[in-house]
Amino acid sequence: MPETPFAPVPSAARARPPEAEKITINLGYVDLGHIDLLVAEGFYSNRTDFIRTAIRNQLAVHADALRQVVSRKMLVLGLQQFGVAELEAVRRAGERLEIRVLGLATIAADVTPELARETIASVTVLGALHASAAVKAALADRVR
Repeated sequence: MPETPFAPVPSAARARPPEAEKITINLGYVDLGHIDLLVAEGFYSNRTDFIRTAIRNQLAVHADALRQVVSRKMLVLGLQQFGVAELEAVRRAGERLEIRVLGLATIAADVTPELARETIASVTVLGALHASAAVKAALADRVR
């Protein structure tokens, strides 16, 4: 039997969260013109490359302050995921989570609003929170 050129994508790969969050900014025409000029002169490959570089440079300038705040606020840095199994274990232990993430916090699609309310005391996310609309609504009074 001949092999097909397309292998099926495992469900775990399809469920992987995005690695970036889209944002929209408004720039003045002169600033935008300066960016376009730098792109045209080959300093950057496109506007996005310029903006990402500028953001990374500012984050590097403030790196020490950021490290101190992350430590002081006890934030998890990066990606934190919560599924039914983790939240059920929290419920069995009679505990409640205080979620603090700098990056991406994901609450699995199969987590019910009831389970989320029973097990999550508060949510602080500096970055993005991915959860179903129903779970976000159930936790709305706990998101800071």
